[in-house]
Amino acid sequence: MYQYTEFDKAFVSARAAEFRDQLGRWQTGQLTEDQFRPLRLQNGWYVQRYAPMLRVAVPYGEINAAQIKVLAKIAREFDTPDAALLAEAQATQDKIAGLAPKLTTNYGHFTTRQNVQFNWIPLDKSADVMELLATVNMHGIQTSGNCIRNTTTDELAGVAVDEVVDPRPYAELIRQWSTLHPEFAHLPRKFKIAITGATEDRAAIGWHDVGLRVTTNAAGEVGFKVLVGGGMGRTPVNGVVIREFLPWQDIMNYLEAVVRVYNRWGRRDNKYKARIKILVKAEGQRYFDEVETEFREIIERDGAPHTLPQAELDRVKAGFVDPALNLPENTDEWLAQAEAALSIEAAKTPAFARWLTRNVRPHRNPQLRAVSLSFKRPGYAPGDATADQLDAAAALVEKFSAGEARVSHTQNLLLPWVRLDQLHALWLEAKALGVAQPNIGLLTDMIACPGGDYCALANARSIPTASAITERYQDLDELEDLGHIDFHISGCINSCGHHHSGHIGILGVDKDGKEWYQVTLGGSDGKDLSGAATPGKVVGPSFSSFEVPDVIEAILNTYKQLRVSTGNGKQEAFIETLRRVGQDPFKAAANAARHPAEEQTA
Repeated sequence: MYQYTEFDKAFVSARAAEFRDQLGRWQTGQLTEDQFRPLRLQNGWYVQRYAPMLRVAVPYGEINAAQIKVLAKIAREFDTPDAALLAEAQATQDKIAGLAPKLTTNYGHFTTRQNVQFNWIPLDKSADVMELLATVNMHGIQTSGNCIRNTTTDELAGVAVDEVVDPRPYAELIRQWSTLHPEFAHLPRKFKIAITGATEDRAAIGWHDVGLRVTTNAAGEVGFKVLVGGGMGRTPVNGVVIREFLPWQDIMNYLEAVVRVYNRWGRRDNKYKARIKILVKAEGQRYFDEVETEFREIIERDGAPHTLPQAELDRVKAGFVDPALNLPENTDEWLAQAEAALSIEAAKTPAFARWLTRNVRPHRNPQLRAVSLSFKRPGYAPGDATADQLDAAAALVEKFSAGEARVSHTQNLLLPWVRLDQLHALWLEAKALGVAQPNIGLLTDMIACPGGDYCALANARSIPTASAITERYQDLDELEDLGHIDFHISGCINSCGHHHSGHIGILGVDKDGKEWYQVTLGGSDGKDLSGAATPGKVVGPSFSSFEVPDVIEAILNTYKQLRVSTGNGKQEAFIETLRRVGQDPFKAAANAARHPAEEQTA
């Protein structure tokens, strides 16, 4: 895991001190609300439906045990609203038709951007929190605002068996290049970059403003396939290839050109049309040509100021060496013994066997495994972790994964350095903590944004819908029978829950002040059979909150009726059946599941 330099540490501490000064000047009236707003936003502080929300940056998802402990401390000591505010917020929620679970406090939330959020920290405590984060080299810089956001990557980066090139050093270099970039501090809109180095796209690069695939050419040279113009929101668009192969040394110069042309021509008169996807879609080849012209000028006119030297890449790569794990040298003999012991335990305990299949991934080092702790369980919103759970997770990370973890795109926590002979011990402790659900990749391993329970932008709540589906589908045999399904829920068209890319997606919409939900089918984040990011299609008119669980059940029952065998005792996956037969049978089933008393449509 990359370690911050003394410069990085001083920078983060100085930023925390600067924010304290800004907060103080706002509190004393020296800064107006309009003046303070962009300052707090570029430090990760929003003001949401009931209280401020802090988004803490976790660059490319890598996090260590000490940082998780500080997040636990923040959840425990700061994520607590005034009792009157909490009572007022709960009373408001209870008036909403449908399910209204109790609002929770003292927890952190893993996001789809591999960050961590808190929903109840008072602004007058915000500077204290920023200084506490700085003690473990954490911050909220550029987790909001119209700037280059946190770069994301594959949670298996550096350990995946299908990895061609480790993308983490490049993600770190992008972090350093983009942080407080003076030219790109006030872009037309937010700007998101994702990078992968594996054959399977687990970073959903097609859904980003810029998607990068680091790979090698026929000569073995490292370079980048560059996509631009992807995005969700009101206009879901798949990124398009602007460069098939760009030498790795030029990636920063090229990104400079891509963002500079966007900054020059992106719309600023309409925030709904300000993302780069709109510019790329409108201008097409003209945008590509201007980027290439700008790139040449950066190289020829400016002297290629951001060209990466080998020495700098090597310096950053040195921060990503494997941790010391005290692995045995007699690999073959040790592996045979460890695998035999696992087989014995799996035969004795079916729950452990199921967990090995679902939550444990192969590792490029055969002595190790990558293990997902599932933060998708009854009683909690997807991705939520209480202060105590964060502390306990930190202990597991220290004990079983050399002190390092990854926040995943799917809102779980991954341990990338687990010894094969420690899997059973890890499972026992994870089970006691409640994060050993063997549901990774299944229906209940869903993605969901906080929705209308907390977000001021949301039209509807995501959490009650997620809870209803989670409660309905707790039979593990039934989940396994349904197989791999990407199920994503967003509370509004901004698509923080990535509903567009779900095999089944749920979008909250507003109709006359009431919550309704659209259902989409056939979306993809790019890692399934199609290999390309694809937006789902709406199956029909909206459904009420009461109807959604029955609609989902009807869709899944239709799948079970229509799927065919693929041989070797396996069944066709949901997305395969959907693409083979089309949407009509599923649409008919969904509409037939309407409640008689809920015939209104949005």
